[in-house]
Amino acid sequence: MSRDTLFTQDDSDEFADTIKQKIAEFNWQHWEVSKRLPLGLKLEDDNGQLVAGLAGRTFGNWLMIDNLWVTESLRGQKIGHQLLTEAETIAKARGCQSAILDTLNFQAKPFYEARGYQLKWTQQAYPKTGCKYFMVKQLT
Repeated sequence: MSRDTLFTQDDSDEFADTIKQKIAEFNWQHWEVSKRLPLGLKLEDDNGQLVAGLAGRTFGNWLMIDNLWVTESLRGQKIGHQLLTEAETIAKARGCQSAILDTLNFQAKPFYEARGYQLKWTQQAYPKTGCKYFMVKQLT
């Protein structure tokens, strides 16, 4: 490659997925754990419409919660608590000892704290004036 290498901009989801896969391939060569298992839970209403769900994955000792969502009309009815508890139960059955997640300052930090998650790090000024909280819970 010459010093004058020209990069091509590619903002597509396909390109981002390809780079993610390349990193995963590299990691699998170096980590003692290469198996990641998806973990998804959903609740649908009588019409088959999604009203709540949790998406994450387990690998090694960890449950990583990517997203937990409950429709506005069901919030405060312990649906989120039940989703989280079920995901943690599945993760423990898979051998996980800890869970990790992040949440934004206007989202669910008190919800997670009430369920045993502890704040480990705060990313300030995210994306500009808010912040993102990184939280962990011991499952064992």
